[in-house]
Amino acid sequence: MKELLERGAALVLAAAGAMPEREDIAAELAAVEAAEQRGYFLPDEEERIRFLYPRHLGLRAALLEMLESLGDPAGRGEVGWRDHLPVFVTAFAATCLLTRADRFLVDLAAERPVLWKKLDEEDLRTGIPRKSFTGIFKEVSHPLNAGRFLMAVDFYENHRAGIRELAADPLLGPVVELLEKEEAYIGKRRRDVFKRFLDYRWFSFLRRNRSAWKKVMAGLFEASGRAVADLRQPGIKPSGAAKRVTAEMREEVLRQVGPGDVFVTRHDDALSNLFLPGYWPHAALYIGTTEELEKIGIGTPGAQAGQAWFLESKKDGVRIRPAEETLEVDAFVILRHPLERELLVEALRRAVSHAGKPYDFLFDFRTADRMVCTEVIYRGFHGIGPVKFHLKEVGGRLCLPAEEFLDQALECGYQIIGTGGLDGDGLLFGEDGLDAFGRTYSRRT
Repeated sequence: MKELLERGAALVLAAAGAMPEREDIAAELAAVEAAEQRGYFLPDEEERIRFLYPRHLGLRAALLEMLESLGDPAGRGEVGWRDHLPVFVTAFAATCLLTRADRFLVDLAAERPVLWKKLDEEDLRTGIPRKSFTGIFKEVSHPLNAGRFLMAVDFYENHRAGIRELAADPLLGPVVELLEKEEAYIGKRRRDVFKRFLDYRWFSFLRRNRSAWKKVMAGLFEASGRAVADLRQPGIKPSGAAKRVTAEMREEVLRQVGPGDVFVTRHDDALSNLFLPGYWPHAALYIGTTEELEKIGIGTPGAQAGQAWFLESKKDGVRIRPAEETLEVDAFVILRHPLERELLVEALRRAVSHAGKPYDFLFDFRTADRMVCTEVIYRGFHGIGPVKFHLKEVGGRLCLPAEEFLDQALECGYQIIGTGGLDGDGLLFGEDGLDAFGRTYSRRT
């Protein structure tokens, strides 16, 4: 029992020290307010939230695990608690911390739809499942949980004198002191029980309706999107005709590029060209060779020496793909980033962290659990050094079509370094490449 109390007391005090105060997360709160005003998070704002939220969930998991281990030793109800007062004090302190942290999160997010939708997204990078915030909100507001907590509060208040005597104990003294500081929050929790239950019912109603609509629309767009992706325009190219970018051209261009370069590409006969603005419909991020990626700690699907890799989102999702797959196209233009190496490594790691996510057939850049091609680059590079993008409303959706991406990339320091498959079907670099690109582009450089 002593060992269990020692571990429990140490965890409670460590958890109390790890809980941020409002002033500690001022920048994150400012980002939340900016996102609510805008209607969505920018990638750098989202990274701040993604840093704090897993920390909260980790702290929460540790406290819940400790409470589970103390549950039986503490006993059930007033008689058991009175006979095991040191265990009750430790468990109740953990419960107060957990409740305060969860309710701070719920109060912050429940009335800010942009935030709670973001927290409810699945995050493959950190292993956070979908609807995690909804689960916390439900637990915090559930009448049974609230009733148990209030029963413990009553016991604490009725036995405050005996609990304060434990302040002289070297092990429990700091825990008793912590509980006394928590008393300011306990009274507020008692008053909020019924209000929180009603708040959750309204929140749940809104979430279910939004989720049902999104599932229906996602299903429709996915079915049509997959069909369009596989179709070709008749009469543009002979059936079975080879792509203009040959294996020799791929080998040559890969000797000229470096990690972080962006290839904006085109299939001449793709049916999707009819539905996307401009000449250039697709983008992929070149992330380097196996050896280059190993130096910065990024793994690849294969370990072939010298293999070149792209990060690209297609209908099968965001994947690290071999160059032979990504560059099996009719034409491409290459953009070089304006970043120093240290910033480039940060951007590449951030972009690659999204590998494994499914394709977003809704083209909704406000969410990060699914992604289209340009969104991979947007979420990896936005806010790094001088690179900044802004979303554009197209067909009622906030997104970044490839030609709009080209516009904005050139404005924030990217440079055209070459083309392939244009003007004689070969590779063109320098001024020749820039001229060839300009003849395909709605906005001359």
